[in-house]
Amino acid sequence: MTLDYFYGQAGELFSFFRIPKALFQEQQFQDLSTDAKTLYGILLDRMSLSVKNEWFDKKGRVFIIFTIEDVKRTLRCADNKATRLLRELEEFGLIERKRRGQGKP
Repeated sequence: MTLDYFYGQAGELFSFFRIPKALFQEQQFQDLSTDAKTLYGILLDRMSLSVKNEWFDKKGRVFIIFTIEDVKRTLRCADNKATRLLRELEEFGLIERKRRGQGKP
């Protein structure tokens, strides 16, 4: 694979994950791992898809479906790390996980 320089506005052709600056600048998130911050950016990106699909809970909040398998595939990591990263985001109050049961994510 040969990588070339960007010319003109070609750099705008790529999509990016956005990670809130607060995760890097605020004292309360200083102990949040870089991998967890990256995962949070990926989860935020998925929110736009959820909005398009009109996935809202009973309180009108947007929700996403992103399984541990999705985390493993996206970050190319093992089950233990995927679970740890989701738990870390949950402990910092950045996500709330709900299990739907019956094999549903």
